[in-house]
Amino acid sequence: MKIDFEISNSTIIPGLKIFTPNSFKEERGEIWTSYFSEAIEKSLPGKLKFKHDKFSTSKRKVLRGIHGDYKTWKLVSCVQGSVYQVVVDLREKSKSYLSWQSFSIGEDNHSSILIPPGCGNAFYVKSEIATYHYKLAYCGNYLDAQDQFTVSWNDERIRIDWPDEDPILSKRDKK
Repeated sequence: MKIDFEISNSTIIPGLKIFTPNSFKEERGEIWTSYFSEAIEKSLPGKLKFKHDKFSTSKRKVLRGIHGDYKTWKLVSCVQGSVYQVVVDLREKSKSYLSWQSFSIGEDNHSSILIPPGCGNAFYVKSEIATYHYKLAYCGNYLDAQDQFTVSWNDERIRIDWPDEDPILSKRDKK
């Protein structure tokens, strides 16, 4: 099986990229490549490399985000289940400031979204359970939750069209 990705650029948010791998299906199941450095890391600026991975598991109706920072590139995917992925441009000098784009990602398409620094990341779980994967690239130390920005999931300036008006939220996201 050849390692290959279809790479698309967002027409809404500069720097946002969508990676969809080829997959091989047969009677035993399916196989695909989720990450291949030569295909994906060339989309990062300079000699930046991915430093660590994180996973989160969430149940149906959970909404996580809108979170981010101004130095971390995030490659996100949903390896189990299905999510409604949203990216919001929060870079004040960007032509697409406060614009958002949504994607359906999960086990049906295996797509990954490369989110540039300054963009907020959020997702809503559509399946019974979802396992979400973050691959992070940054210079220096990692900025954890206390150093990140949080924007309200229902911020009136952004007006995201969420699939649910009453999602399950964390304390952080309820503020």
